Amino acid sequence: MRAPYEGGCLCGAIRYRLTADPLTFYVCHCTDCQKQTSTSFNLSMPVARESFELLRGEPGSYSVPLPGGRLWNGRYCTACITRVWSEPPKVPQVINLRPGTLDGVERFRPVGHIWTRSAQPWVQIPSDTLNYEGQPPDMGPMIRAFRERLRA
Repeated sequence: MRAPYEGGCLCGAIRYRLTADPLTFYVCHCTDCQKQTSTSFNLSMPVARESFELLRGEPGSYSVPLPGGRLWNGRYCTACITRVWSEPPKVPQVINLRPGTLDGVERFRPVGHIWTRSAQPWVQIPSDTLNYEGQPPDMGPMIRAFRERLRA
C-alpha cells in the first residue's frame, strides 16, 4: 500500500493525511525519548512537511528545553493528549510523525534503532535492522532501507 495515508489522535479530534510515503521509520532508545514517552523507546516516522495535511482539529503545541540548548517541539491533541508529531528545529522541512497515530500502522516495520546503548536491558534489538549506538551521522542509509522495503 502506498500514499496517501491517514491517521489521527485517540479521540478523533485531530485527523491528518500524508500525501507522500514517509521518509523512514525507526526506533529511538535515547533517555530523552524514554522520559518524554514514559516508556522504553520512541517510534519516529519522519515525513516531508509538505506532504502532511491537517484535515481536522487544532493541535496544541509544546516546546521543551533539553540539555545543551536543544528544543523538543511538538504537537498534540488538547482533548485526549495524544502526541501526534514533533518538529525538529534543525530540519524544518520535516516533521517527525508518531506512527502509532496512523490508521493501519501495522503495515510498517521500523528499519532501524538508534541510541541502542541507552536501550533498556530487556529490550531486544533486532539484528536485521540498521542499528546505531548513538545518533547516526547520516540518516541516508535508513531512508534508503525504508524506500527499498516499500518497493518490496
